[in-house]
Amino acid sequence: MDELHNLIAQEEFDYLALREALRDYARPRDKITDLLRAGTIVRVKKGLYIFGPKLSRAPYSRELLANLIYGPSYVSLEYALSYYGIIPERTETVTSVTCGKNRTFTTPAGRFTYWAVPVAAYHTGIDLVDAGHNRAFLMASREKALADYVCHDRGSALRKVGEFASYLFESLRVDSADLAQLDPARLTAIGAAYGSNKIRLLAEFIRQVRTPKKVIRE
Repeated sequence: MDELHNLIAQEEFDYLALREALRDYARPRDKITDLLRAGTIVRVKKGLYIFGPKLSRAPYSRELLANLIYGPSYVSLEYALSYYGIIPERTETVTSVTCGKNRTFTTPAGRFTYWAVPVAAYHTGIDLVDAGHNRAFLMASREKALADYVCHDRGSALRKVGEFASYLFESLRVDSADLAQLDPARLTAIGAAYGSNKIRLLAEFIRQVRTPKKVIRE
């Protein structure tokens, strides 16, 4: 199994990488079955694997797995907001945005959900995050993660700028210092891509938060 480690550099790998690593076996499919039964490797979904606990060298990246399980997609919404420390709650489900269909996957590596947005709204505000060991995953910027969440939250009307104070500070428990780090111009661009008045209002609220002497009015 040390040889398998040497041939597969990452903790997350696909079927082609696994077949290539086992190319010297006469019956590689049977070997894969044996590895799965022994828990040496774990199938996250068809064609996607991670090393089992006894063979893993480092924690696998759930964010990278989220990109690989269903795509095109990027990590966003509650998980990204928690990742950035914008909301205090830790989120176990990895939440992502896609321009495909809404999907949910329950896997040995955890639960992954995907919320569909229009293609025009998908591409704006995505960052490439270094996961180490020559790996990277797509994640919403801080501004895009919050914008995605606001658009996804159908239960909040948010028709006036002043309504964002109770929504963000009380419902989401976001710290005003974190909001002040957001770029309202970037939010405006995201709002234009969405065609969303709520995001336009959110951008204006952030502008007011970043200007402490200005009174936030409805």
